[in-house]
Amino acid sequence: MDVLIRDLDEETVKSLKKRALDSKRSLQAELKAILQEAAAQDWQKTWADADRIFEELRRSGQKFSNTTELLREDRER
Repeated sequence: MDVLIRDLDEETVKSLKKRALDSKRSLQAELKAILQEAAAQDWQKTWADADRIFEELRRSGQKFSNTTELLREDRER
């Protein structure tokens, strides 16, 4: 089956071409690989794994600082 995607911005195409070159694939082969990987992703399992890790960290009792403000400051630089 063929799929056509129009109106990608120049920077996106440039980035995809670089990624294809780095992977030693044509742009078409790289795009196909990206789409196949995205379609095969089991998001329920991914989120379940993330929830499990979060719960393990919460139960560990270890305190983690909130880095939200630090990230905002860094972005504003």
